[in-house]
Amino acid sequence: MTRIEKTFAALAADNKKAFVSYIMAGDPSLEISQEVMNGLPDAGVDIIELGLPFTDPMADGSTIQLAGQRALENGMTLPKTLDMVRNFRKTNSETPIVLMGYYNPIYSHGVDQFLKDATDAGIDGLIIVDLPPEEDDELCIPANAAGLNFIRLATPTTDNKRLPKVLENTSGFIYYVSQTGITGAAEANAATVGPEVERIKAATDLPVIVGFGIKTPQAAEHIAKVADGAVVGSAIVAEMATGKSASDVLAMVKSLADGTHRG
Repeated sequence: MTRIEKTFAALAADNKKAFVSYIMAGDPSLEISQEVMNGLPDAGVDIIELGLPFTDPMADGSTIQLAGQRALENGMTLPKTLDMVRNFRKTNSETPIVLMGYYNPIYSHGVDQFLKDATDAGIDGLIIVDLPPEEDDELCIPANAAGLNFIRLATPTTDNKRLPKVLENTSGFIYYVSQTGITGAAEANAATVGPEVERIKAATDLPVIVGFGIKTPQAAEHIAKVADGAVVGSAIVAEMATGKSASDVLAMVKSLADGTHRG
């Protein structure tokens, strides 16, 4: 079992839902993002999504786009992002880390070299938003063979005809995008999300977690009641962008984690 699979098994045994947090590597600085990352597990985070900065983040709203720009201006690269993971792993060997981003930096690095470097660093899974299932030979299948979970996004437009293709080589969990459009937009609605989660769960044994538009502990709790977990990204990134200390950011993260775990 991968760390991701072990985490979901342990949560299920405790009848708890997963809280997944996203931060952008290198934003607002390498030092602050590393400090926040290191503190996420103690703040109640079950799985960490670490954003890989990219120059053309087409699926991201302005909050994540600006975070990526700041990280790139800080000199953040794929190797430095993996160094963050190595530093985290010096004191934490349990919490799963999912690298989330776009294919171009990985392609430029070289897929085989990337998979070696990522597994050596301690990455557990990948979410690469611009690689559709039709391109699974590019990265998804090699990643699975290397022991990395390849996590796929499902959206409100992923109908029953499309869903089997999306699920075909997916592992770890399904990330259900609560709304069409970009990250950090409208608020997620549990009433509309619930039936969609049930539809996906009828087609797979994988956990289904929900992201996009979850900004408060109450929203996280409501989503967690209808899914296997909640993802919060833009709200955390926005908090970090205000210049608050790592401890203040982590206090906010803990409130979101507590909300999810009440779900």
